[in-house]
Amino acid sequence: MTRVRLSVAERREELLGAAIEQIEARGVAAVRIADVASALGVSNALVLYHFSTKEKLVAAAFAHAAESDLAHLRKLLGRRTTALKRLRAAVRWYAPTGQAKGWRLWIEGWAAALREPALREVTRDLDRQWKAALAEVVAEGVVAGEFVCADPMAAALRLTALLDGLAVQLTAYDDGRARPAAVSRARMQEWVDEALARELGLERAELTGAGR
Repeated sequence: MTRVRLSVAERREELLGAAIEQIEARGVAAVRIADVASALGVSNALVLYHFSTKEKLVAAAFAHAAESDLAHLRKLLGRRTTALKRLRAAVRWYAPTGQAKGWRLWIEGWAAALREPALREVTRDLDRQWKAALAEVVAEGVVAGEFVCADPMAAALRLTALLDGLAVQLTAYDDGRARPAAVSRARMQEWVDEALARELGLERAELTGAGR
């Protein structure tokens, strides 16, 4: 079958998408240039033409995934509604019980970042931007008198630390079948709501009412 000729940008997009899928399936350490090439039915040389090493391909794949997640976060936080509703929507989406990034991908990324400087910079930048975006909306809500928070950035740090930790628990120990996580998804969601309410000086009932 003749392949459609793609532009350079389109080809890179295709390769990055395939790389993300292969990393999620095989892990950063095991994935090879050949795996990405085979998934698309192209040559190893084509992958290496766009990304000269596996390390550069992996770092670019994570940056691509990060950009997608950040775009969705900004969309949620940019809605024309109260800061409280925007924060609840963003935190619920980001939580491991929500519809955010494939957590297996990011856990792989965090582990690999310990040894790969380029990947460490990608994950660090993503983390920085997430916290800054959440802190900005917390600050907006404080100014608007919706809730009270003495240190929006610290609140964002604590919230994301909780969500990341819960994601590790859920992803590492729950295979969806025989070995469920020690804590149910419903219970995790309660903890997330309680943590957000606590950071904003609200009762949980006030927070959950914001989603109606």
